Amino acid sequence: IPKHLAIIMDGNGRWARKRGMPRAAGHRAGMDAINRCLEGLKRLDVKYLTLYAFSTENWRRPKAEVDYLMNLPVQFIAKELDNMIANNIRLQVLGDMDGLPDHTRISVTRGIEATAGNSGLTLSFALNYGAREEILRAVRQLGKMCHRGMLNPADIDSGDFEKCLYTAGMPNPDLVIRTSGEIRISNFLLWQMAYSELCFLDTLWPDFNELHLYGAIADFQRRQRRFGGI
Repeated sequence: IPKHLAIIMDGNGRWARKRGMPRAAGHRAGMDAINRCLEGLKRLDVKYLTLYAFSTENWRRPKAEVDYLMNLPVQFIAKELDNMIANNIRLQVLGDMDGLPDHTRISVTRGIEATAGNSGLTLSFALNYGAREEILRAVRQLGKMCHRGMLNPADIDSGDFEKCLYTAGMPNPDLVIRTSGEIRISNFLLWQMAYSELCFLDTLWPDFNELHLYGAIADFQRRQRRFGGI
């Protein structure tokens, strides 16, 4: 069983378009898929679930859609916070929270603080996240430490670098699933995915269910992970 599962939730817009519905309807249906995924994971020993929710590039979308997407975390936390507490789920966000609208940031912070003491599944939403920016941010932090004499540049290793990433303290993802049939990783966890197993599904995210989840994990279990060895 993968200890850390990451999912690129793709296909909400296409799901809505196929049904003659507005894109917002696809995003709303995608929230139900998140709950199905969480329900399915109750039966498995997965410790970390990371969901790619909103990238730094998604700000380029129409303002009305962005505004709707920024309200989804607020709605999710309002509806699911009690369930997360009851199920011992810890919420966290990977990404630049300072760049979020005030109401989104306040709601997300409330969820993070309310679940901080939970010790079960860690549910991470990559929100206003871009892996290249994350790497640049880590480089800047290390540069400041070197400038202040706290770190010798010659001594910097991967452990120092990983402490400056949003995922500090988390294991790298064992399995990354992308839905919708697209075969790319879209600026997601570039450093962390060095040895991740990748699974690309044709299923659109709003149609994702427990059978898709278990199928991807079963496929993962059939693979032999060598990490550069034989």
